[in-house]
Amino acid sequence: MRYTEARPGRIFVIRLEQGEVVHEVLERFAEDKGVKAAALIVVGAADKDSKLVVGPQDGDARPVRPLGYTLPDVHEMTGSGTLFPNEEGRMMLHVHAAFGRDGRATMGCIRRGVVVWQILEVIMIELLGIDAVRKRDAPTGFEMLEP
Repeated sequence: MRYTEARPGRIFVIRLEQGEVVHEVLERFAEDKGVKAAALIVVGAADKDSKLVVGPQDGDARPVRPLGYTLPDVHEMTGSGTLFPNEEGRMMLHVHAAFGRDGRATMGCIRRGVVVWQILEVIMIELLGIDAVRKRDAPTGFEMLEP
């Protein structure tokens, strides 16, 4: 286990709208506002054809080859995640979310391109006093958080 401490900074209440790509909009927002680290809560809906990462093809293989899944229709969505810079200083959102429709659910990482259907509400809590960064891990190919 690795850890560091942070304290809360600004809290942003954000509404994303129809057609916006979640990770792109939130990463740009953070850069525009000078947010260097954050925790997030999201709730709303994802549009048809939104793309998720839903696990590795083989949990033992290196590098990891992610499985993709495309939502076949509009789904309710809720999730949480973090926002930290990578080694180049570019903000990278990491949100895992659950998606439901008609009594069925799936869950995954939204990095491949989840598109908002109508509205997505986000609470972004800025984390201060922290210099954590996402660093490329050669064996897995992931950009892992280094607190």
